[in-house]
Amino acid sequence: MTTPQAIDWNSLASELTGIEIIDDPTKVAKLSLDYYHFSPVLESQLKDKRGNIVVRPTTVAEVLEIARVCVKYKAPLTVRGSGTGNYGQCIPLNGGLILDTTRMNQINWIKPGLASVQPGVKLAAFDKEAHKIGWELRMAPSTYRTATIGGFIGGGSGGIGSITYGVLRDRGNLHAVQVVTLEDQPRVIELRSDQVQKVNHAYGTNGIITELEIPLGPVYPWAEVIVVFDDFMTAARFGQALGDADGLIKKLISIHAWPIPSYFAAVSNYLPEAKHCALLMIAESSLEPFQDLVREYGGEVTYQKSAHEASKGVSLAEFTWNHTTLHARSVDPNLTYLQTSFVNLEQVEHLYHHFGDEVIMHLEFMRVAGKLIPVGLQIVRYSSEDRLNEIIRYHEDYGALIANPHTYILEDGGMKTVDMEQLRFKEIVDPYGLMNPGKMRAWEHR
Repeated sequence: MTTPQAIDWNSLASELTGIEIIDDPTKVAKLSLDYYHFSPVLESQLKDKRGNIVVRPTTVAEVLEIARVCVKYKAPLTVRGSGTGNYGQCIPLNGGLILDTTRMNQINWIKPGLASVQPGVKLAAFDKEAHKIGWELRMAPSTYRTATIGGFIGGGSGGIGSITYGVLRDRGNLHAVQVVTLEDQPRVIELRSDQVQKVNHAYGTNGIITELEIPLGPVYPWAEVIVVFDDFMTAARFGQALGDADGLIKKLISIHAWPIPSYFAAVSNYLPEAKHCALLMIAESSLEPFQDLVREYGGEVTYQKSAHEASKGVSLAEFTWNHTTLHARSVDPNLTYLQTSFVNLEQVEHLYHHFGDEVIMHLEFMRVAGKLIPVGLQIVRYSSEDRLNEIIRYHEDYGALIANPHTYILEDGGMKTVDMEQLRFKEIVDPYGLMNPGKMRAWEHR
């Protein structure tokens, strides 16, 4: 790999005739970043990182040409979607060329249960089309309105809908991908079935995704509901019971300890002082038996919108998953967060009481290996990196799994291990190590 400073970027750009190129420093800077600033650790590490130019291809042929030119000049290449990630997945550590996929936004086809798309299709735009035949994406991040499907596959893991369908890396949640390589003669490779794991959640380190085949779920009229509780653990147990109730159709169970609800200004009228809350998406057909569960746990419904009403304005989903962190930081920029997989609610209860107001509990429920578990995106009152690491170690020593959101290294986040299949694939398709360099520890230490 050639250092970006040694590359003649004007000469490189001249070989990309007909492809949109952005070289204005202000625009390049904007397209070099994501929401890394959610982490005060990453804020200091990544705030000055910038690419040299941005390209916006519209076809696979253009991507192949970009790949050829990058290999010729040994130029680093970083792929991005809408830049809605939180860990610096799409931030170039070593400058170079940024390949923005947002103009590759064609839906190739949709049929019952399955669709083929280009990577730059936005999730909300896709669902608008899929709803016409009664289907929708199985899961989506809280950045649903702006995130791209390719970006979600490359840098995401789960979200709204994971209560039913698990996480992206579960078998069957991604059927096929086509990727362009950065070999001396770039080519298109199709990966199907289990082979997709070679590039799934790999931060774009081992192939430029140009097409995806994704499974769909049946669309229901999703009502949006807020239930409030006097006691946090009662709210958490309600969430677990709702998730375990196989006869109740749901898409989202998001539980928030006070004072997190106080950060949700747009729905503050429905969130009484000092109450803990559940933000829910429930199929309209399940609302009547759902009310019995609410009564069983002593909850109070303060907000309920039909699917038609919820389709207008802000969705409750935009207060859940990592949008919770966004709202919290809009009130207090010193707040940050963790990502935690808990074994059970007993573990949640211990950690909730142990840390008190320093680590404020926020739970989502999702299916992992066939079992419903609570996962935390707790809000942390940040004081220092040393204290943050102490909090992480305490969780891990107590048996909770931390998917560390304060690192940009692929293996140091949620994976916690080297994925040899992804490394071997990178050795084939990116022999010069040009793709998102510095993000895959296994490559740097091989």
